[in-house]
Amino acid sequence: MDGLPPLVDHHCHGVIRYAPDAGTFAAFLTESDRPPAAGTTYFDTQTGFAVRRWCPPLLDLPAHCPPEEYLARRRELGPAETRRRLLSATGIGAYLVDTGLPGDLTGPDETAAAGGGAGHEVVRLEALAERVAADYRGSERAAHAEEFVDALGRAVRAAARTAVAFKSVAAYRHGLALDPRPPGPDAVRTAVRTWLGAGAPRLTDPVLLRHLVQLAVATGRPLQLHTGFGDPDLRLDHADPALLTDLVRATADTGTDLVLLHCYPYHRQAAYLAGAFPHVYADVGLSLTHTGPRATAVLAEFLELAPFGKLLFSTDAYGLPELYAVGSALFRVALGEVLGGWVASGAWSAADARRVAAMIAAGTARRVYGLAGVNDGAGNGK
Repeated sequence: MDGLPPLVDHHCHGVIRYAPDAGTFAAFLTESDRPPAAGTTYFDTQTGFAVRRWCPPLLDLPAHCPPEEYLARRRELGPAETRRRLLSATGIGAYLVDTGLPGDLTGPDETAAAGGGAGHEVVRLEALAERVAADYRGSERAAHAEEFVDALGRAVRAAARTAVAFKSVAAYRHGLALDPRPPGPDAVRTAVRTWLGAGAPRLTDPVLLRHLVQLAVATGRPLQLHTGFGDPDLRLDHADPALLTDLVRATADTGTDLVLLHCYPYHRQAAYLAGAFPHVYADVGLSLTHTGPRATAVLAEFLELAPFGKLLFSTDAYGLPELYAVGSALFRVALGEVLGGWVASGAWSAADARRVAAMIAAGTARRVYGLAGVNDGAGNGK
């Protein structure tokens, strides 16, 4: 869609610094954590076809060229030049990068620099807790649960001073049907002793997940929540955003916004929550990347119930700069087709379409996350 402001990618991840081989590259095109079935390839997905549609011209190749030709050109250019070309073509002006994933990935500043934008950090709560726990596990300090709880609280408050938001992946670790009540101090200390005593690095205890959410909400920073589809580490039926309804009610008067990520195939449930509760927002990002030419239909379904100032753009790009290019391109096309169609039918005015497009592309994210240069398309800001 023409005339959009620089996009705010309010949820994304770093890019690999090395040149991937064909198998590694293809693995980033899917949410599966397993090799493809015999005789198949992850290039034969909507995401794979979208990469071949949008990315080759940015590397001086024809659209839809064969994967092997594209990967050869990528190796010829090298990781840094490939990253620069792809990210600079996205029109993204701000990158809000979740830094909680392991691996040799670019951070917020390095990612943004390649695209000519500004970088900001989103802190993943579970990863933060696991880093704090590393100082206690396997030592005599593991018995000092209260000391760990204090250290965890300090770490969350310290992160809030520099990060623009927090993120929880409770959907992966337990599911979204969490008790919305803050756990009591005794329950938290008992859970800490059990977790650290077991020596398990991965945090899955629902009491501690609830405690982390409450710590984040208390800072006033927006809290992003993974909902909907993801890799096989989650159970999809446990990631329905409707399961968050009690937590949404419990946080309604805290002053902290909740941002529901991904949402698909439960995007209509997420749109309902965004419409019913003023502090709830919904993200259209990864849903569009993985639905390819059907992204227009998915975006239209989001817009059935969600107030227009409650939707945010993201790519959820991870590992490959191609996913930034694809996510931004599919968003522009889908937004143009949906809103343009409504203007053509007489349902919307062109001026309203431009205003709403600017909100979804950037203005709402700038307002929610308190980014500089707020302009939400409606003359409002903070």
